Amino acid sequence: MNIKIVVLGAGVSGLATAWLLNKKGFDVTVLEKNKEAGGAMESVLEDGYMFDRGPNSGLETVPVIKEIVNEIGLTSEMVYANEMGNKRYILRDGELHPLPMSPPAFLKTKLFSAKAKMRLFAEPFISRSNDGYYQSIAQFVKRRLGQEFLDYAINPFVAGVYAGNPEDLSVASAFPKLYELEEKYGGLIVGTIRSISERKKRKEQSKQSAKMFSFLNGMQSLPKTIAKKLGERVVPFAEVRSIKKNEKGFSVSYHNAGFDKKIECDLLLSTLPAYVTSSLFKDIDSNLANHLDAVYHPPVMVLYLGYKKEDVGRPLDGFGFLIPAKEKKSFLGAIWSSVLFPNRAPEEAASFTLFIGGSRNADIFKLDKEIILKTVIEEFQSIMKIKTEPVHKSYRYWNKAIPQYNLGYIEHEKYFDEFEQNNPGIFLSGNYRGGISVGDCFKNAELVAEKISKFSESEKRKENKPEGV
Repeated sequence: MNIKIVVLGAGVSGLATAWLLNKKGFDVTVLEKNKEAGGAMESVLEDGYMFDRGPNSGLETVPVIKEIVNEIGLTSEMVYANEMGNKRYILRDGELHPLPMSPPAFLKTKLFSAKAKMRLFAEPFISRSNDGYYQSIAQFVKRRLGQEFLDYAINPFVAGVYAGNPEDLSVASAFPKLYELEEKYGGLIVGTIRSISERKKRKEQSKQSAKMFSFLNGMQSLPKTIAKKLGERVVPFAEVRSIKKNEKGFSVSYHNAGFDKKIECDLLLSTLPAYVTSSLFKDIDSNLANHLDAVYHPPVMVLYLGYKKEDVGRPLDGFGFLIPAKEKKSFLGAIWSSVLFPNRAPEEAASFTLFIGGSRNADIFKLDKEIILKTVIEEFQSIMKIKTEPVHKSYRYWNKAIPQYNLGYIEHEKYFDEFEQNNPGIFLSGNYRGGISVGDCFKNAELVAEKISKFSESEKRKENKPEGV
């Protein structure tokens, strides 16, 4: 097509979009500041332990995920989670309770009181809210399902997904499908039933039923392989310094291998984090910078622990567990990594990934690092009935982790759309738009690639239109 596109950032959002655009025939160049592709996806092998420092898995919610995996030749390394991963635990009163996944299990569970169970049956009779987009997930759930369900289901779930606070997160922005069930169908239970057939028509899987996947050598295998297949189209060690408009499109200045360089392009796609994108577009639109800077990214520490299997005192028969805020622990939850996927630990060992901090407990990082680790490990070992010290320990601290789609986020979303309309040829993407999960990133990559393609066709028609028509 002879249309030059520069993509900023070689995370999974940027690379998936670049791959799709390249297939459509566009001339694509991806600029990446770091040596390796991956962004938040970091996979490290140490002493036989495979540690995913960022996303530890993905959900196969849209067909484009498997399509790209097949196209890049990574199918043989793609692995699906052990079926035991369907069993998830919630901590209540110091004990782990399996999250009920069926009506009979819900009636039998000790996770919720009889009063909370009876309250759930009232959900179909609760009317819609008038609060619209300015309603937190906590307000939404408390109104529809009650306080106890908020405390022991939604609070830990929000911590597991966003490392966030349900009192702060916007239900419409952070959980749009949940919000849509009320808006479109009038309630959650009725909406869930009716939306199943619609999802099948779109060939989408719900996040509850979609298969969980990873790769033998960790999640970073995915972006690294896409980058390898794109070859010289991906430029590592390329730190973007400035972006300017010119007569033909855009001029991107970047530092690479000790030299200042420049690349001209017709179209520009940024998939960099909001706080990085902010500084790059400040000269083009200072208002955009204000919106991007307002997106909160709490600090999160990811702790990876390895133990001998024989020293773990409770059965490893699930995905892991999440901790409600009411339990007053120093961490948010743990994934039983070696249960879920192969190649995560030596054969005689078990490995676990723990999450610390987030919006719910950002202040914990005011403490000394060693105190944090000691406290968290002691609490974890008590829950898991482990009496020995870990044989392997490593961690990754993210100063700015997951973007929080907090109350009023709709104002940011509206301005991102407005910015693109006012600056034709610039496109914004990444995990601060359209969802934070791996599946969301792929879904948005497909949408953005299609949007860029349609924009290009529209511009081409304008150029070819005879004068005076």
